[in-house]
Amino acid sequence: MSTQVKSLFENIWENYIQVTPSAKNIHQLLGADNSGHDVINDHVAYRTFNLEKVNIEKLAQHLLNLGYKECGEYHFEAKKLYAKHFEHADTNLPKVFISELLVEEFSAQAQQIIRKLVAQIDEQVIAEPSFLYAGKQWQVSFEDYQTLLAESEYAAWLAAWGYRANHFTVSVNHLVNFEHLEDVNTALKDAGFSLNTTGGEIKGDQSVKLEQSSTMADKVTVEFSDTAAEIPSCFYEFAKRYPLANGELYSGFVAASADKIFESTNVAA
Repeated sequence: MSTQVKSLFENIWENYIQVTPSAKNIHQLLGADNSGHDVINDHVAYRTFNLEKVNIEKLAQHLLNLGYKECGEYHFEAKKLYAKHFEHADTNLPKVFISELLVEEFSAQAQQIIRKLVAQIDEQVIAEPSFLYAGKQWQVSFEDYQTLLAESEYAAWLAAWGYRANHFTVSVNHLVNFEHLEDVNTALKDAGFSLNTTGGEIKGDQSVKLEQSSTMADKVTVEFSDTAAEIPSCFYEFAKRYPLANGELYSGFVAASADKIFESTNVAA
């Protein structure tokens, strides 16, 4: 089964770096080490809508089939999102964070656009594990993208990019050449990468057992149904976890920090 899981994440990674070229460069920057140590991935994140056809449960089923278990839930009231995270017994396999947009909390116009997109997806595509790296499964106009963007950056991003990893996350705990997240951030800035500074470069601290930072998303040209436009794609995150009283590393997420991480794909940046 672990072979299946690894194969799945290899495909997800390949799909992700196609539109996130900076991630491949950062991966090499942080893993540049003669001892053959690779970068360990802390978690992968997904976005979806809370419509039954494509809700968290539909995406998560592919993970549950491979031995993952549901481990936490999170609410983001300002962004109108709900999320869950999933973990595998093999702690070297990435956690998966799946959020969903609460569609019913948006305008009638936005709801209509979203439902029109989801209606275009073939049920058979959703049923396959490859759905997790299937990309955009609909036609969407730039006009509809902009309409969604006015209400929700999250919704617009999902409309443009579909089903692919929104970000991968480097486990700072497993890096050979870096111990502290500050040092990782410094190396990234020195190499010319832009960081998400919303709420500070580092979100969270040792008191909440998790520190996180992230790059700002790459900008890539997307073919909409009516035009092509350069918009934010995906980003790379970095996480440092701290031990609990029992000595095990905290494995959950901090909603207040994740709320700021979502802004790594903001168009205005």
